[in-house]
Amino acid sequence: MKFRTIAMTTAALCLGFTAVLAQDAVVEKREQMMKQVAASTAAMRNIAKGDKPYDADAIKTALTTISTNMKAFPDQFPIGSEANSEASPAIWKNEADFRAKANKLASDADMILASMPTDAAGVQKAVGTLGANCGSCHETYRLKK
Repeated sequence: MKFRTIAMTTAALCLGFTAVLAQDAVVEKREQMMKQVAASTAAMRNIAKGDKPYDADAIKTALTTISTNMKAFPDQFPIGSEANSEASPAIWKNEADFRAKANKLASDADMILASMPTDAAGVQKAVGTLGANCGSCHETYRLKK
């Protein structure tokens, strides 16, 4: 009887530990995705400001990264994964709007990619469009540190 109690307790602890590790992995994945989006936006901003020369390949890579990550981003928020992150509880209360905002950013990145900016002024306009999407989502769905 004692062995069974110990075995059951150990199994329960292991399952709990596994759940915590899985949650941490989800949070890390979405944070990594957001860091890639931020780096892509920064690369475009540097071209828009004239700090870097126009580079079509860099812009294409940045827009593709933003689009790809934002299409997958809403799926990185399973219920219970809000701990130890900057994710606002509003994400889970209004998931449809959160998904819509991520999809709008992805769609705008695809639209900009299809018409590919040809100079720094075009990149600046693209950064403005993408930045408005980012700000709108962060204002509602990201906790301030």
